[in-house]
Amino acid sequence: MRITLFHQYFLGKNDPGGSRWNEFTSFFSKKAGFITDVIAGNIHYATGKKILPNTWSNTEKVDEDITLYRTWTYSGYNSNFVGRVIGYLSYTFSSLLKALFLKKPDVYIVTSPSIFVGISAIIVSKLKRVPFIFEVRDLWPESAVATGVLNNKILLKILYWLEHRLYKYSKKIVVLTPAFKENIEKRYPEFIDKIEIITNGADFSIMGEEHKGSELRKKFAWGDKKVFTYLGAHGVANDLMQVVEAAKAFKEYDNIHFVLIGDGMQKKLLKQKASEYNLKNIEFIDSVPKHEVVDYVNASDVCMAILKKTDTFKTVYPNKVFDYMSCKKPVFVTIDGITRDLINEAKCGLYAEPENLEEFKKVVDKFLNMSDIELKAFGENGYKLVKEKFDREKLAERYIELIKEVSNA
Repeated sequence: MRITLFHQYFLGKNDPGGSRWNEFTSFFSKKAGFITDVIAGNIHYATGKKILPNTWSNTEKVDEDITLYRTWTYSGYNSNFVGRVIGYLSYTFSSLLKALFLKKPDVYIVTSPSIFVGISAIIVSKLKRVPFIFEVRDLWPESAVATGVLNNKILLKILYWLEHRLYKYSKKIVVLTPAFKENIEKRYPEFIDKIEIITNGADFSIMGEEHKGSELRKKFAWGDKKVFTYLGAHGVANDLMQVVEAAKAFKEYDNIHFVLIGDGMQKKLLKQKASEYNLKNIEFIDSVPKHEVVDYVNASDVCMAILKKTDTFKTVYPNKVFDYMSCKKPVFVTIDGITRDLINEAKCGLYAEPENLEEFKKVVDKFLNMSDIELKAFGENGYKLVKEKFDREKLAERYIELIKEVSNA
């Protein structure tokens, strides 16, 4: 079985970021013997930096059954909204050209964001008469509207039209959360039978027992402080300024330290504000490779997942939450909806209303006053649930069966 995956942000070796598809393709090879051609962009989504020299196409053998092709992508991706759209479109057309010259697969898989890459999938699917699966990792254009990034009525009309065409021409629609499924069914009831849920999850082969958490605490001289850590993008949607403001509120406390790990458009502003406040209790660390995430999570006492207050974000499961739970760490979320429900179901952490700084500070204070026994109980509870329901190896097995079904249809 051969598949071709369109994924603009597929990670390279040791790249930081979301590794859902790096892990899935590896499982596909090991468990089912699938051969996978991955067509990816050449700009990292968090840093906006080139991954390889910006030639027309670069080829990398990930392993025996996985070949990664990086195609030309506009380098102004992280400059502003217009730059980002041009970045999306440049990848869309360069990936299409690459796909036309690759060996015909049994199934195409296209994963958003961005939704523009769906153009490539529709065209190459029709030309080569190969079915495709459309995976919705982000409800575009819904999320762009919710965060205020997109409000151009003409562009929105085009994007909603494209969204409908993708659902129409795909053989299956894979969504990452039950809320995504509900959203699509409500707006497009004619596609109910196509939708399958395959969530994010934890890769226990990476987020295992072995880690260097203690060594990191010594390296950064965190001592006995309670360390509150956030790992991920530093963008508009992440609203990390409230962490800086919370650090200011706890400025005189000597038993707390905030750590923000990652990159993004807002990082420079966040660092400037922390410097303006003369904060010594907040630390900024550049993005780390996935295999080192386990060390930083285990070096922490409480791990944070933060997003802006929008209805769209009530429908998401940030993958970092599963990483935190798999390392038996208490979770602090400011994400309402299904993520809040997940934390409550697992009894593995606390919730604060998004963009409510006073509530944010109260929750930090609650964690500060918890005993080690209480924090450990949160961690154990989270691990139990994520192991039972969100083990990425089991999720990969479900995907394998879906691909076989689509190829035989």
